[in-house]
Amino acid sequence: MEVVENKKLDIKVYKETLDNGCQVIIIPRKDRKRKYIIWATKYGSIDSNFIDPTTNQEMHVPDGVAHYLEHKMFEQENGVDSLYKMMSLGLNANAYTTTDHTAYLFSCSENFYEGLDELMDYFQHPYFTDENVEKERGIIGQEIQMYDDDPEWSLYINTLRCLYKNNPVRLDTAGTIETISHITKETLYSCYNTFYHPSNTIMCVSGDFEPNELLEEIKKRMLPREKQSEIKRIYPEYENDINQKYIEAKKDVNMPIFMAGYRDFSKTEINGTSLEKAKRDITVKMILDMLVGGCSDVYQKLYNEGLVKTEMQYAYETSDEYAHVVVQGESKEPQTVYDQIVDALQNNEFTEADFERTKKKAYGENVYDYDDVIAIGRTYINTAIQGIDALDYITALNEIDYEYAKKVRGEIFKKDKAVLSVVKPNEG
Repeated sequence: MEVVENKKLDIKVYKETLDNGCQVIIIPRKDRKRKYIIWATKYGSIDSNFIDPTTNQEMHVPDGVAHYLEHKMFEQENGVDSLYKMMSLGLNANAYTTTDHTAYLFSCSENFYEGLDELMDYFQHPYFTDENVEKERGIIGQEIQMYDDDPEWSLYINTLRCLYKNNPVRLDTAGTIETISHITKETLYSCYNTFYHPSNTIMCVSGDFEPNELLEEIKKRMLPREKQSEIKRIYPEYENDINQKYIEAKKDVNMPIFMAGYRDFSKTEINGTSLEKAKRDITVKMILDMLVGGCSDVYQKLYNEGLVKTEMQYAYETSDEYAHVVVQGESKEPQTVYDQIVDALQNNEFTEADFERTKKKAYGENVYDYDDVIAIGRTYINTAIQGIDALDYITALNEIDYEYAKKVRGEIFKKDKAVLSVVKPNEG
């Protein structure tokens, strides 16, 4: 196994690519009671158009298949629901679908290998029938309706619709009532066989394990699969501009909520090396902390003027196909707050002392994550999907300097490229 070590953090990460192509990452954490495993496929809601690697035919499947597939993976031919079986073992089991991956996971203090049996069994033995696919349609339809009614989800999706005209990141992860009506068992099997091939998956395990022993246990449960050629995903052409500046919706809220958004158009940086991606990711988050965080000048001003009551939330979200910043808050005057945020992000100064202080804070937060079994497992999967080794974040923090931060700020935070999404209270 390849071993990556950070002596400062006292951590070793063991990596192995199995014969069937599955990437296994093992992070031993001695004397930790809890254990954590997450197995992810690089298949998310944006992957509706692709070349079938076995037939070489171009495939177009309905929006929402990745999420539908996640729902159906737990149902087994013998009638057992694997999710409930794992819960009966005392495991905290779950699954989720994002834009770029789908993951199945559990954490536990006991019965780890019994849980591993079940996880690796249902992941490798899908069971879809006309009946069970149809049964799920109503359940997922209710979930879609729930998200449609959710003010914060509408706020977020509308922000993405402002930022992107054609990129599938702007679509609901679960699809729509109309798109899921076209999903069949054949659709699910086709996407399973393409995207759930071991060579398209990453498994990460953290806890008190001996790496070689654990790897052998994983190999015992891994089914052999014929090699598969690389999956060719089909995406719309890269968009060089935002789609629209403003969007508004009305939902059941007491006070307007808003979200400012920015695209990161520096495509060469997004698709760079692991270290380059880590540097940019952590730098953007530091800039947001300095300029719109709870200790920033603009937040203190907005708070003192009664325009905001709580700190704003922010995120930098990236994949090989998109990159954007979002800043969310609540205010009776969302346009006024947005104008001040956008002005601060473009024009407010941060000093070298501010930068170094924020850098130390970011280092402390990262060190804390590396010490937590669940946090480090989650971090490793999320970053590995993006082609980043999580330990590169520590290296990145050491390499980032004040001038680089100013450069990144200038590239992203431009007033004419900012968008605003607002959700206002229903009238009456």
